[in-house]
Amino acid sequence: MENKSETCQPTCSVDYAFRRIGGKYKGRILWYLHEHKTLRYGALKRILCDVTTKMLTQTLRELETDNLINRKVYHEVPPKVEYSLTETGRELIPFIEYLRQWGDRQIEKENKNSQTYQL
Repeated sequence: MENKSETCQPTCSVDYAFRRIGGKYKGRILWYLHEHKTLRYGALKRILCDVTTKMLTQTLRELETDNLINRKVYHEVPPKVEYSLTETGRELIPFIEYLRQWGDRQIEKENKNSQTYQL
């Protein structure tokens, strides 16, 4: 039997990676920033229509702390803040693209299966 403390050490690279990009919103935020290059808070809130203001703010702070996104504040009235990917964040895009392709295939399979059952 494995010692649980050996498998959950913070030095595990898989654990490290998923702590940075895991969760319901982080991968999606990174993907949308990749697609749009730069987005403001309100635009992200509209795109991620199922996220609360508190959760979006918390997730953006975590991504910024982990050096995956840049937060640029313009000192004007009303305040303007833009988010974009850092170089480290851009390195994740090929992996997110692979997940997107996998998701497309799974959705297609599910749609074919549900059509078969409807016949």
